[in-house]
Amino acid sequence: QVRLVESGGGLVQYGGSLRLSCVAPGTTFSSDTMGWYRQAPGKQRESVGWIAPVGGTQYSQSTKGRFIISRDNAKNTLYLQMNNLQPEDTAVYYCNSLNRPAPWGPGTQVTVSS
Repeated sequence: QVRLVESGGGLVQYGGSLRLSCVAPGTTFSSDTMGWYRQAPGKQRESVGWIAPVGGTQYSQSTKGRFIISRDNAKNTLYLQMNNLQPEDTAVYYCNSLNRPAPWGPGTQVTVSS
């Protein structure tokens, strides 16, 4: 069964940056459109954006211009570069395939202090 593992979260100050990573040990998602999602306390999980296999991207309105999704298919790794972080970006961040959704991983906590 596919297992997704997110990492790179942490505590960061308002306006700071973080880079998250996502891997799927034992499988490859180089042919999949991959997405990043987040879930804030008391809220539903929402899409942050996605990246197509050859690199085209789409972002939610709240993250457009601040977040950048990229991928290294040779390393089977998905990235989320988050810049100019705001307190409302505080959430657990997850990755998943849009083509072959897998069970959600543990996510990685991002906390932005004001």
